[in-house]
Amino acid sequence: MRVQIVLCMSKSLLSEKWLWIIIVAIIAIITTPLLVVYFILLLPFPYNMIATIALVAVWGVVAGYKDWIISKRKDEKQKPES
Repeated sequence: MRVQIVLCMSKSLLSEKWLWIIIVAIIAIITTPLLVVYFILLLPFPYNMIATIALVAVWGVVAGYKDWIISKRKDEKQKPES
């Protein structure tokens, strides 16, 4: 009886859409950076160096923009409303 209940629960859990969305998202989060690094390493010499420098530069721009947005929101919260 107990085995049937567990099997019934697992079948209903495996048919849930949210579970498969989470599983696919986790797989994408893990594999995408690995594929990007792999393809950069596959490039010939001058192009892999250029791609690496561009990746680091874009990463820095995005990080700076994120910090700017956070500080802007913080300033808006501290302003007294009039």
